[in-house]
Amino acid sequence: MVAGPERAVKPSPSLFWPDANQEYTTQDMHELAVTQSIIEIVNRHAEQASATHVARIHLVVGELSSIVDDSVQFYFDYLSEGTACAGAELVFRRVQVQLECRECGATWQPEGADWRCPTCGLARARVAEGREFYVDSIEIEET
Repeated sequence: MVAGPERAVKPSPSLFWPDANQEYTTQDMHELAVTQSIIEIVNRHAEQASATHVARIHLVVGELSSIVDDSVQFYFDYLSEGTACAGAELVFRRVQVQLECRECGATWQPEGADWRCPTCGLARARVAEGREFYVDSIEIEET
């Protein structure tokens, strides 16, 4: 395994259109920029480790991060061609939303849109977990 975690949120200034005839949503563009960032991060670490091929990339994704696994996988398969990441398996680990009450300190996982504290009843929650998105680790194949 090679270093981690590193945030994968820096969008690339360039736009990439795999199919000029297809319509793309804002969500698609978000996934594109995120995937470009993942590939840049992983390729940089692979190069530092003198690795020529990455076998697996472990990603941590919070439920509130708005990351769609299938979209990332789609862009990854296309954008990684010709890089050390080509053919690597993406392993997604989902992190559920965990809230913490700013009033009494209780922690809980919300059900639906009700974010009131189950202990004191106040709506003073902060997100403790669930917004994460980062490259946790990469696995390289020795050649």
